[in-house]
Amino acid sequence: MDELCQQEASVTERLNALVASQNDLKRSLARLDISRATLGSQTVSTRSIGNTMLSNAAVAAKRISAAVSRLDLEQARVKDTLQVVEQVAELKTCVLGVTGSMGAAQDWEAAATYLSRASRIPPIVINGSFAEQIVPTSEVPDLPKTTLEQAAESLQALFLREFQRAAAENNGSKVTRFFKLFPLIGKSDVGLDAYGRYVCQGVAARARSNLNAGTGGSQATEGFFYANALTKLFEHVAQIVEHHGGLVELHYGAGSMVRVIERLQTEADLQGGIIIDTWSDERSIDRKLTDIRSYAFTFLVQSFLPAQPTRSGTPRAGSPNKRIAQGDSRRQDDEGIDTKGIDTLLSEMTAMAARWSLYCRFISLQCKPEAEHEVLQVPSLVTTSALNRKIAEKITTPINEMITFLLRRSVERAFQLDEQPSGLSLNLAKALHCHTPYISSAVDDVMYIVNQVVGRCLATSQRSVVSSVLPSVTRVLDSDFIGMVQRKMRDESYPKAAVQDTLPPENTILAFLVLINDLDVGCDYVRRIVQSWLGGFQGTDSHEEKTKASAKSLQSLYPFEGDALHVASMLKLVQQSFEAKASELISDGIYVVFKNVIKPRLRPLLSNAFRDIDYQMSEQGQAEAKLVEDDDGSGHSAHEHFQRGWDALTKPIARIFTNGNHERLLNTTISYLADVLEKRIWSYYGRINDYGAIRLERDIAGLVNIVVRGSRYGLRDAFARCTQICLVMNMEEDEWAETGSDVVQDAGWVIDGDERARARAMVQSREQ
Repeated sequence: MDELCQQEASVTERLNALVASQNDLKRSLARLDISRATLGSQTVSTRSIGNTMLSNAAVAAKRISAAVSRLDLEQARVKDTLQVVEQVAELKTCVLGVTGSMGAAQDWEAAATYLSRASRIPPIVINGSFAEQIVPTSEVPDLPKTTLEQAAESLQALFLREFQRAAAENNGSKVTRFFKLFPLIGKSDVGLDAYGRYVCQGVAARARSNLNAGTGGSQATEGFFYANALTKLFEHVAQIVEHHGGLVELHYGAGSMVRVIERLQTEADLQGGIIIDTWSDERSIDRKLTDIRSYAFTFLVQSFLPAQPTRSGTPRAGSPNKRIAQGDSRRQDDEGIDTKGIDTLLSEMTAMAARWSLYCRFISLQCKPEAEHEVLQVPSLVTTSALNRKIAEKITTPINEMITFLLRRSVERAFQLDEQPSGLSLNLAKALHCHTPYISSAVDDVMYIVNQVVGRCLATSQRSVVSSVLPSVTRVLDSDFIGMVQRKMRDESYPKAAVQDTLPPENTILAFLVLINDLDVGCDYVRRIVQSWLGGFQGTDSHEEKTKASAKSLQSLYPFEGDALHVASMLKLVQQSFEAKASELISDGIYVVFKNVIKPRLRPLLSNAFRDIDYQMSEQGQAEAKLVEDDDGSGHSAHEHFQRGWDALTKPIARIFTNGNHERLLNTTISYLADVLEKRIWSYYGRINDYGAIRLERDIAGLVNIVVRGSRYGLRDAFARCTQICLVMNMEEDEWAETGSDVVQDAGWVIDGDERARARAMVQSREQ
């Protein structure tokens, strides 16, 4: 009841407050009614003002705007009329000025200037009826258009005649004077053509003079006469373009020099073609190419044929009979082909190709628009020129054939004159007096020629030459060089024992090792040749970045779009192809050395190392044996026995082999050794006690250290199974109890659970 009374009192209080505020609301509504009445009267007054005053102002504004528009139109028409009158007056002045200048005054510069001024007048004014009525006079009654055209034609003929006369007189000032007047009369094409003919005459005269200076004399047959003549032709054209380009661009506008360059290129096609044809006839290029194509490469071909048995037997390497036979073969092969002359001729051809590339680059730069920042491209006037086709036919194609011939002939001669390093021996007591690496002379000879060939090829700066020559280099290296080495490894120096269970003859082993060295050093030579042109790859990770970085060093020789990257990829292909073929043959050779030289001695070596070792001795016996070893220093442990035999087995071969070949042989040997050693460890199953297991682990660890010494720690992985077997054998019981957990299963084990259990069971009486 108290709460209800309180609520009732609260409601009554709010109702009283609302009733008290009703009077205030009534007064506010009354004021709003008064304001509405006042606003209504003001609205009526505003509408009346708009209807009476503003409408008249709007009409007046519209009338004024129309008047202003008409005035602007009239002013524009007046201005146009005045402009036409001024242009007609200018036209009349030009017509009278041209006529007067071409009259008694003969002021050709003034006449050309008047025509230039008239050319700036719109044709609609010149051809208009107003000009046709105002401009003609009694002295010049013709229409202005007719008068200007006739004056231009007359001046063109006059300027052309005077230009040709000045050119014939070799008057440079008059040539320049009339050359500058052609664009003023609107005959720029005529002036550029006349100028092109003028400079072409100088080019032709200079080229004939240079060619006639040596034709028929000793100069034409000696040195690089024709290459120098072609170089002088290109230099003369370049000098004309560079020195005269500014004058032409100044008076004829930007890009106008291209028309002159086209005329110069036509003359260069003619004169250059004459030089190349004369050179081809003088040097008897076709006959030399025929001789090259018919060369039989007798020595190479016979070397790849199966050996034919003779009555007297196969002569030994270096025998007098063999040297005489090789000398006869060389004399027969050299008949009819002057290899030295071919080499000289090839140098001249590469020089001519290089000069042509430099000339193409210069012309491309001159024809390239100034605002263009893209990569350089060869202009069509060069690619479609007759000289470009002739160079491709007479120089580029023969270069490929001659380089291929010289490379193959060099490989053939290198193997004909091949000499093995002298004084080699597998006896460590004998010192080796020749220099490392121990390779045959053919490798140095062939790689020297390869370096020269690649250098000549790239020096031409011709993408077409690179695209044809480098695949030929790859083919010769892969088939001839590697093929000859393979044939020698198979037929002459294969290390095969004459009697079973004996080693091959020492001289055969040495010859075979040297041939494997030839391949490894050959790979290194090719890699260095390629890298010398590609440049360093420091700071680049991806293959694409490496290729781009290498292309930068070739950009100076191959500036055109995509050429540098293409050449870089071609060089990499040479290296990759040779390394792939050589590596395959090296692997085969390494396996032969392992199988016929290392393997027959490796298993007895292990047997001797572990022969007198007893892994079932007691702790006391182990200690007594250790004391005996320490006292006499004889070293009866397995790894000490093994070290003496291992050194005697590997060191003689290691000092003959290159480092790379020695590593390859060591990898093959260690892989086999790890398998044999694992089998020997398993053979002690049930024949080893706790102390013997400790000694076996120590012997195995010592043996592994001997094999991998010399910072070859990565080879320890091959012995992981052996070391883990020994590890399991010597585990404590608590450690062994944990080997079955999942954590240990993934802890780098290379032997599975069954093998670990078997290794654990190898030790006898572990509980004793």
